[in-house]
Amino acid sequence: MNIKPLFDKVVLKEAEKEVTTKSGLLIAPSAAEKPDFYTVVAVGKGSYDDKGQLIPMQVKEGDKVLLSKYSGSQVKVDGVEYTIVSQNEILAVIE
Repeated sequence: MNIKPLFDKVVLKEAEKEVTTKSGLLIAPSAAEKPDFYTVVAVGKGSYDDKGQLIPMQVKEGDKVLLSKYSGSQVKVDGVEYTIVSQNEILAVIE
């Protein structure tokens, strides 16, 4: 099953979590904090302004982005967890 976001929505997948600390200690997945970094999986076509003009998306599939900790809605599709956010909830693109 594919997720196709509408308007200015973006589907994100969590970046890989660190499983060890700098000192070499292992961290249980349940104890690890929610990551701030995500990979863009799918992007909507954009939103429309008051004049009906399409406002294009600023991110594209494959971009690495920074998101605040409690943004978006979490969904699970075919056993994979995704976060869906509006484009304006994305803080930055990581280059």
